[in-house]
Parts: sequence; C-alpha cells; structure tokens
Amino acid sequence: MNIQALMRQAQTMQKDMQKQEEEIEKTEFEGESSLVKVKVNGKKEVLSITISNKDSLEKDDLEILEDMIMVALNNAFQKVDELREQKMSKYTNMMPGLF
Repeated sequence: MNIQALMRQAQTMQKDMQKQEEEIEKTEFEGESSLVKVKVNGKKEVLSITISNKDSLEKDDLEILEDMIMVALNNAFQKVDELREQKMSKYTNMMPGLF
C-alpha cells in the first residue's frame, strides 16, 4: 500500500470518527437511582432531573437525595462513555499506535 492510499484511508477514518462522535453527542442517556432519574446528552450535559415521590421527602432526606442525584448522573455518564468506547474502538483497533 502506498503512502497516498494510506493517507486517504486515514482521512476517511477521521471523518467516520467525527461522524460517530457527533452521533454520540446527540444521543440522550438516562441514569437513575431509587428516587431520581436524570437525562444527559453525549456531551455530558444534564438535560433534566426528575425526582419521584417529592411529597414524601423531609428536610432530613435532602442529603440522601443529593447522593441519589450523584449516583444517577454518574450512571448516565457511564452510559455515554460505554457507547463512545464501543463506537470508537473499531478505529483504534484498525490502526494501533495512531490513536
């Protein structure tokens, strides 16, 4: 394979990677814990937070609620990372050492 063909292949791969990244950024992910559901996008921006059973919460429960929000967010962010790794791994496996 000559260098020009290799460069064309690398450019094509770069465009494909960029397209995959754009798809991931547009995808919405949900994370949840027992009282909290969060929605984030592939850029890890929080789109919404939903709290179940709001009426049953007392002031003492706020710390627990904060922890649940953190768990739900981390769960959603983990899903972003998993999809990104799944979609991008094919590129890193094609040309080891370049990425």
